[in-house]
Amino acid sequence: MDYKELAEKAIKAKSKALPPYSNFHVGAALLTENEKIYLGGNIENSSYSLTVCAERVAVFKAISEGERKFKAIAIASDDTGFCPPCGACRQVLQDLCGSDIDVIMVNQKKELKILKLSELLPLPFGDDKLKKL
Repeated sequence: MDYKELAEKAIKAKSKALPPYSNFHVGAALLTENEKIYLGGNIENSSYSLTVCAERVAVFKAISEGERKFKAIAIASDDTGFCPPCGACRQVLQDLCGSDIDVIMVNQKKELKILKLSELLPLPFGDDKLKKL
């Protein structure tokens, strides 16, 4: 799949977001190795710490459907610039998608900025840091 097409899916996923407090819509489109796409929109809660970002919604949907191998995730937001994943999303992407996944950020002009997750999270905490019991 072309990354511009994946970015368009992320833009459309913003319409699924539910941000009643911040009014900041974010959409994500996660591409699996077998070319299936999982969409997510951010979902806010009155207790802000329970809010779930669009990226995690998409990842958790894919994982819950049995997917385990991913190529890329596109992220679109209401920001005029490029909106990278937050720290929590970077950690979830690292753990569940791997540091080699492409992170495609799309701005309102539909321009793309593509980085590897390893560039956004250069010193990840992973299962290699945990003791195996």
